[in-house]
Amino acid sequence: MQIHTLDKANLVNELQCGPTLNQAVEQGRRADFALLLSMFSADCRETIPVTGDLEASIDEEGLKRRFAVADKQKLTGDLEDYPRSASLAEGFHQGGLASAKLRHYLLPEPLSYQPAHTFGLPEDVYQNLSGHTRRQLQATTVRPQAPDNLYNELVTTSRISQLSFTI
Repeated sequence: MQIHTLDKANLVNELQCGPTLNQAVEQGRRADFALLLSMFSADCRETIPVTGDLEASIDEEGLKRRFAVADKQKLTGDLEDYPRSASLAEGFHQGGLASAKLRHYLLPEPLSYQPAHTFGLPEDVYQNLSGHTRRQLQATTVRPQAPDNLYNELVTTSRISQLSFTI
């Protein structure tokens, strides 16, 4: 009977014990202290007060804004990243390595810069391409597809050219 009443005590924190936990410590009653501690709930969500809006702000973007986390470091840079690299170099010359590291951690610099106007290819690969392949890469317009009635158009054009020669 006593075990069931202890089991239903549902102790969450030490405030529910009153002075008994403190008296057990002062009087050196280790068994009572261990018994009271074992009756506490092991679920940390019960012992720590949790506000409701913590669950709502779990998304990654919200956490990045809350803790002011910088953007991910890009693998390849583009033209907009060159001023950032220039400021990083300026920070190194003015403040040393510590200043350059701080600037890099605040605004990460891309790992590499691809050469401009090579369509994402390394420069040596782009220079090895034939002139025709380079021209095809530069062509921004898509070649028109063959029309569905190509055969009819060819026959009509052939007949018109035959008629023009006979006249």
